[in-house]
Amino acid sequence: MTVYLDDVAAAAAHVRAHVEGALHVGAPLGIGKPHRLLNALYDAAVADPARPFTLYTALSLDPPKGGDDLEGRFIGPFAKRHFGEDFVRLKYVDALRRNALPPHVEIEEFYMQSGAMLHSSQAQRRYASLNYTHVARALADRGVNVLVQKVAANDDGSRFSLSSNTDLTFDAIDALLKAGHSRPLVVGEVDPALPWLDGTATVDAAFFDVVIAPPPPYPRLFGLPRQPVSDADYAIGFYASALVRDGGTLQIGIGALADALCHALALRHTDNAAYRRVLHALDPDLATHRTVQAGGGLDPFEIGLYGCSEMINEGFKRLVEVGVIKRRVVDKASLMRRANDGTASALDRELIERNGEFLHGAFYLGSPDFYAWLRGLDDETRRGIGMKRVGEVNELYGLDEGLERLQRRDARFFNSCMMATALGAAVSDGLEDGRVVSGVGGQYNFVAMGHALPDARSVLLLRAARDAGGVREANIRWHYGHTTIPRHLRDVYITEYGIADIRGATDEDCTRAMVRIAEAPHQGSLVARAQASGKLDARFVVPEPWQRNTPETLRKALAPLRADGSLPDYPLGSDFDVVEQRLLRALAWLRTQTATRRGKFATVFDALRGGIGDDTPALARMQLQAPSGFNEHLLARLVSLGLRRTVRDSAPADAIAPTSAA
Repeated sequence: MTVYLDDVAAAAAHVRAHVEGALHVGAPLGIGKPHRLLNALYDAAVADPARPFTLYTALSLDPPKGGDDLEGRFIGPFAKRHFGEDFVRLKYVDALRRNALPPHVEIEEFYMQSGAMLHSSQAQRRYASLNYTHVARALADRGVNVLVQKVAANDDGSRFSLSSNTDLTFDAIDALLKAGHSRPLVVGEVDPALPWLDGTATVDAAFFDVVIAPPPPYPRLFGLPRQPVSDADYAIGFYASALVRDGGTLQIGIGALADALCHALALRHTDNAAYRRVLHALDPDLATHRTVQAGGGLDPFEIGLYGCSEMINEGFKRLVEVGVIKRRVVDKASLMRRANDGTASALDRELIERNGEFLHGAFYLGSPDFYAWLRGLDDETRRGIGMKRVGEVNELYGLDEGLERLQRRDARFFNSCMMATALGAAVSDGLEDGRVVSGVGGQYNFVAMGHALPDARSVLLLRAARDAGGVREANIRWHYGHTTIPRHLRDVYITEYGIADIRGATDEDCTRAMVRIAEAPHQGSLVARAQASGKLDARFVVPEPWQRNTPETLRKALAPLRADGSLPDYPLGSDFDVVEQRLLRALAWLRTQTATRRGKFATVFDALRGGIGDDTPALARMQLQAPSGFNEHLLARLVSLGLRRTVRDSAPADAIAPTSAA
């Protein structure tokens, strides 16, 4: 019988009283995590050193904090407005950052907020390197005895929606029972802000042993700030969009690269002439690229795409709204087979339109506007979105492989990586010293599926180089001491300089293709290392056109498209006001200019010489409109310098905007 409570402390006490021995608690990743309940459980655990407590989870989202430096002055007010001053921070996250967890408390995560725990030895030691689809099995191995989750409730409280996190709850319960464990105590915390999603995301009240309905106020859901899209991001996104076939299947990740890809797909459909102008600026011969011709397209979407992605995000919202995501699938193999081979009858097509779904996901995460969109869906659109188990979305095996193969025709799996090697391996989740930046998540699943489906492609997106401490470092390396995706699973890589189709390629052909999309100053060292290793003919010389792979060449090519509005700074909307957008550009410029000691001195000298500008709104936003003391006067001059130097710059640099994950 379900127990109903309205107090999280009482709920924590109930959990501790009804579970014997050590507590092994599982909680969803992202916004399905019940922060108030987890804090109550953590407080109770800290107060009882005799009883071990372990939490198994992922992606513990924590808003950024402000400070007195320029970045802190920007982030502090933004974080208060965007996340809300009443946002409930997770106490265990704060303890992890300080390496201050008590000895009897452990937090085990399989995916971390990107870069957030690089300096936490407690988090690094207890990281579990798992494919997303293997997590439920691991939870069973650990003997999880409590599952907690945030849920949405219907009007009379008789049914609940797992909403954002159908990913692991069902799979974990099934895995525990299959392993011979008792069913865990299942606790749901109701959040009225959580969007209601139907279908397989809904359960009866009896599914939960405990339901908590805390009183208001209800803190906001964690909203990802939407980032500005740089020239490099746009080039990558538009190249990627040309590999998508009408009538196919789409999976994407999150971040500026995914935003650029979704903008490109939307533009391809809604303003095809503008779309082709961007492609022509990038590469006049792109339409004849063998990979585009073999499996892509440049025309608008007549049939549309079916979205099947572990995470539903901002980009899918745009693609649904403009009519790109619209190909429906049904859970009936014979019907899907006839739809695919062109023999579907009028009745078949009517059944698919009436009963089908066009978007499947295992969890969702996005901006406040994205959550508002989900809450306000009309009935027909809501019926088209199905939240599924991660084992159903991220792989073909274990449920109905034949059906899923029919549904996922012409699949394109787009994911990002930090680095790649010239021999085709990808580095996505960690550093060569062993520290974890984020996690494997579902990337390996989708790469493997790209090879398992006969007409699918796995496409890894990365920027060719990055600025690090005043030095331009290559992201395409000859070798790196950590690998997420092994080179034998190489398929397609895209940088801002083009497409490298290396599926099945020899090592020599692979190396040539990766050098082709590397930044020009780094091509020579790659060639030299390849030749020294016997992987490239000693007579090979980098062709002259490849030597034009530079940020400046790219900037000039895209400048007219920036100017005419085809490539907006924030293609999916912005969480920053117009003043903050100008400040982001200025602060990013300052960060680049002061990355070296010499650059720092030169920038400070220019700032002192230039004085404080008259951009009162921007200075006021940085709490520098009336500077006091030398430090504030210097900061005000630096901000003024950054604003002056970026006022005519139409392409945003990498922003310092607060990010969160994934």
